[in-house]
Amino acid sequence: MPPIPTQTTADVPGQGLAVAAESLYVVNLLLLPGAAFLALWWLHHRHADSAPPLAANHLRQTFRACLWAGVLLVVANLLIIALGGYRTPATWVVVVLYFTCCHSALVLFGVLGLARAMAGKLYRFPLVGAPLLPETGS
Repeated sequence: MPPIPTQTTADVPGQGLAVAAESLYVVNLLLLPGAAFLALWWLHHRHADSAPPLAANHLRQTFRACLWAGVLLVVANLLIIALGGYRTPATWVVVVLYFTCCHSALVLFGVLGLARAMAGKLYRFPLVGAPLLPETGS
């Protein structure tokens, strides 16, 4: 039986950078918020204009999704304050709804993006992602 050909990271230009961007996005949401965002910002700032189409796509998508995640977190906090502050029962309703709906969806989208990056495919975050560019397919 002949060996099955496999695709390696070297086969798709920018795949390593795409995987790094998606990994930093997931780490920002789950492990090191803030620090991972700064690392992603630096990666985006450094490579956005010179990255191959695959990497540029994932850098743009993850950076934009991180910004939206921050906006949603601020909105949840403003809603808590508007409903009476952090000492009311409404606080827990907002917190549970935020983590159940928003945060878990953003994490799931990030894991899907990471899987697409590892497969060497383009990805657009649902709802919060930047439109894919037609001229480069990214």
